[in-house]
Amino acid sequence: MTLRLGDIAPDFEQASSDGNIRFHDWLGNSWGVLFSHPADFTPVCTTELGLTARLKDDFARRNVKVIALSVDPVASHLEWIKDINDTQGTTVNFPIIADADRKVSELYDLIHPNASSTHTVRSVFVIDPAKKIRLTLTYPASTGRNFNELLRVIDSLQLTEYHSVATPANWQQGDEVVIVLSLQDEDLIRQKFPKGYRALRPYLRLTPQPG
Repeated sequence: MTLRLGDIAPDFEQASSDGNIRFHDWLGNSWGVLFSHPADFTPVCTTELGLTARLKDDFARRNVKVIALSVDPVASHLEWIKDINDTQGTTVNFPIIADADRKVSELYDLIHPNASSTHTVRSVFVIDPAKKIRLTLTYPASTGRNFNELLRVIDSLQLTEYHSVATPANWQQGDEVVIVLSLQDEDLIRQKFPKGYRALRPYLRLTPQPG
């Protein structure tokens, strides 16, 4: 199954390190990050899960729930969590799905035979409160995920969801943003952007970040 941006994230019920989870109910009205790992006790994933735990407050400020996935069973997850807590100096504070039957992996197309016929690839899905997929990223097994970039994209998604703007290359919180092309009414622009804007071209209008 190929999932595209704007698709509804498939619902599922599966065991996890925090008990059985029905995904859409667990997500509720929050944004969500679902990220997959090839297997338990893998070194790069151990660092990623530790960092995710340490970023708990950063995700909470953005109304984001985080959930991980690996194809190993719950008992293995619980032992791995002990290692993560010990080696990364943190406490894992989110569920890890135990996808031993590959049910979720198949729903989210996480088994890529040319990479591995048994282990999931290292994918990330950002899902909005309407359960729509807003971002997909897939990393090679050798490269750890960039969580600064993940938080940056979530900030951009949430800003552009509620304001008539887009974020330019390398945008960071507080930088100028771009007024969307669909907004052409000057009275409405003045209302929405009281700090004004500068037009480099008719199609490229920069304004201070709203909010």
